Amino acid sequence: MPVSEDQIKEALKAVKYPGFSRDIVSFGLVKGIEARDGNVTVQLALATNDPAIPQTIKNEAESALRNLAGVREARVKIDIQAPPAGSGAAGVGATRIAGIKHVVAIASGKGGVGKSTVAANLAVALEQSKAAVGLCDCDIYGPSISLMFGSRERPMATEDNRIIPIEQYGLRLMSMGFLLDDAAPAILRGPMVTRYTQQFLRQVEWGELDYLVLDLPPGTGDIQLTIVQTVALAGAIIVTTPQEVALIDARKASAMFEKVNVPVLGLIENMSYFVSPSDGERYDIFGSGGGEREAKRIRVPLLGQIPIDIATREAGDRGMPVTAEAPESPVGAEFTRIAQRLREILPAT
Repeated sequence: MPVSEDQIKEALKAVKYPGFSRDIVSFGLVKGIEARDGNVTVQLALATNDPAIPQTIKNEAESALRNLAGVREARVKIDIQAPPAGSGAAGVGATRIAGIKHVVAIASGKGGVGKSTVAANLAVALEQSKAAVGLCDCDIYGPSISLMFGSRERPMATEDNRIIPIEQYGLRLMSMGFLLDDAAPAILRGPMVTRYTQQFLRQVEWGELDYLVLDLPPGTGDIQLTIVQTVALAGAIIVTTPQEVALIDARKASAMFEKVNVPVLGLIENMSYFVSPSDGERYDIFGSGGGEREAKRIRVPLLGQIPIDIATREAGDRGMPVTAEAPESPVGAEFTRIAQRLREILPAT
């Protein structure tokens, strides 16, 4: 039986883009398929400056095709182009969001490291430095920014169907949490997640901003892929905790951004240590020095070390980030320092 185009595409879905969980078919890399007398030729197109990426894709794609019944010979041809500045992995030119000077992604390789807490407090600290700041919660399945900012307000829309962001503490906010009840899950397949992500970035009336902070979901999946593919990021900040199990995943996150030519601006070590309120003694609950060593390894600055702090957790649960409630506290002061370092790296003027 001759092999069909659908069978070829199905086989190619086993080939992931290096560094991502998404396959090259859904990523849009397949531009042509020819099958005749058991000979299969597939044409791919992508834009990258990393020669290892097309070679890896070629090897894995040809191997997947050779395993198909009815295929005698498999050839994969790749049209490689230089990516435009800030472009994403698939060669679809990433573009700027109108009116926004710098888009900064806050990312982590795994959940539970306090990435949303870092994103919320860093956005507040930037606003306190007299910058115009927006915060977009890109974690469609597990949004938390609405809780951290204590708002149940529903976004309104303009006459031309643009979404008006929620405003809290001087920030412009957007999150799936503003659209759903607390107990309502976001049950969405990949294409719908991509659509919501694009709407949050492109159809929200952000206005003129110095910084738009993106709170990404953990890992290296479809949402991250959509963002790096379509939005010109000024850079990414990786959040980790000191222990090795978190650092392993932080390396994956930083490697993902490296593969798609997005600069990693620095690393933030969250839950870095605990200071006992009774005697002032410092305890390195999750170990020490992990963030500093990893920052040196990937050659980026360690932007800050955030201690574990009961007040930080309580403030977030009350819907008021600790940097807004107590900017002079140890945690608030550290976020102020991080915001100042970020402003030096990415000046607003």
